[in-house]
Amino acid sequence: MSHAFPEPKRAAVDRALFAAFGTTELDAAVPLTGGLSGALIFRIRVGGIAYLLRIEGTRDAVRDPSRWYGCMAIAAGAMLAPRVRYADARDGVAIMDFIPERSLSMDYRGTKNDLVVEMGQTLRALHAAPAFPPLVDYLDGMDALIARFHGFELLDLGASAEVFDLYGRLRGSYRTAPGDLVSSHNDLNPRNILYDGARLWLVDWESSFLADRYVDLATLANVFASNADEEAVLLRTYLSGAEPDEHQRARLYLMRQVNHLFYAMIFLNGVAEAQPGERLDGRQARSLAQIHQALGTGDFVLESREGRVEYGLSRLDAALQGLRASRFAEAMGVLER
Repeated sequence: MSHAFPEPKRAAVDRALFAAFGTTELDAAVPLTGGLSGALIFRIRVGGIAYLLRIEGTRDAVRDPSRWYGCMAIAAGAMLAPRVRYADARDGVAIMDFIPERSLSMDYRGTKNDLVVEMGQTLRALHAAPAFPPLVDYLDGMDALIARFHGFELLDLGASAEVFDLYGRLRGSYRTAPGDLVSSHNDLNPRNILYDGARLWLVDWESSFLADRYVDLATLANVFASNADEEAVLLRTYLSGAEPDEHQRARLYLMRQVNHLFYAMIFLNGVAEAQPGERLDGRQARSLAQIHQALGTGDFVLESREGRVEYGLSRLDAALQGLRASRFAEAMGVLER
């Protein structure tokens, strides 16, 4: 069955299979799609049991399996990620238990409030896990993404100046408290949260490192907390039922805007890299809420170039609206006292 894998990786896959199962014979190997990382993902069967086999793609300072394989193992040990059967950073091959996925939007067994509560509980458990290795200060990483975006000149600088000016004020005042550095996934988008019909699992750990706790909280809030009540439920659950104080509420609100800008930069920079010299001036996008709803029903294709453009622009607009809002001034006032 080794012919199912790229020829340069077949020896590494055979080593992984033999180390994990004592055989290189597979019942089946089926490629899976849906991720944006560039890794090759396969559902394999060994002895009639399904597993997930992952072959890493391009490596850089962030996509470094020598760091995130360790993060994944810590999360698996905390029963938050599927069991790791094999992981070799040098070969860039990992084998994990396969989780039969069900739709969060269609099949979740509880109410929306129940889901927000479960998200908060899961995140609390992750952040209580042994410390992940550090990589970079999260906002320093944001600075690098923004600098790359400006270099591509996808949008007229005047048209996007306001969002970056407002972000600059946030950047000048927000500092991560030492007690807020935790084992952070850093990319808890819905594709990295699996539901098996009974519980949630967290997957795809390549962006994980020691980071501000509000990074993960903001990522969840921006997708799953569609109003102030749901945001309050998420934060209160995460805090084990304690009522959040004004600093905690302010930090979550501010990091939600950073999170919007982060995904805008990731998607728009990716578009620019794929097609250098392109301009997006005048392009319109649906609201982020509309896109998230379409993603949940399968009516939005994020893998397409047009999907990435629209998603990036919708995130940029969401950041702008959040930074313009009165809550931004209030939150900044709390931090700047």
